[in-house]
Amino acid sequence: MSDLLSKTPAVEQPASRAGAALLMLGGIGAAFGVASCCALPLLFTTLGIGTAWLGGVAMLAAPHRTFLLGVGAVCLIAAAGLMVRQERAAMACAPGGVCITRATRVLMLVGVLIGVGLLWAGYRYV
Repeated sequence: MSDLLSKTPAVEQPASRAGAALLMLGGIGAAFGVASCCALPLLFTTLGIGTAWLGGVAMLAAPHRTFLLGVGAVCLIAAAGLMVRQERAAMACAPGGVCITRATRVLMLVGVLIGVGLLWAGYRYV
């Protein structure tokens, strides 16, 4: 019996899609909180979108700005790291393994880039 188990090839499972997606969403949420006081009102006003609804978010996020910057950066870096692992695992996707589609990886990359842009804008426009 142990001989049969030792000959069975181990299928390496890539990082969980949900883990990278949750980290990406957490990073975007933190970056949105940081950017809600100054950068987003400027951007939305330029686009002709009302910004009165951002006042409450900005008042809640302003005292925790430094913490949100750190959390956002850590979440986005971790999401990017998991995405790199998923990309490598997708290259060698074995039958029966958990694979992620290219469209999902591109969508997650766009999300991480949006989060990085919001984080930068929130840091820059204070």
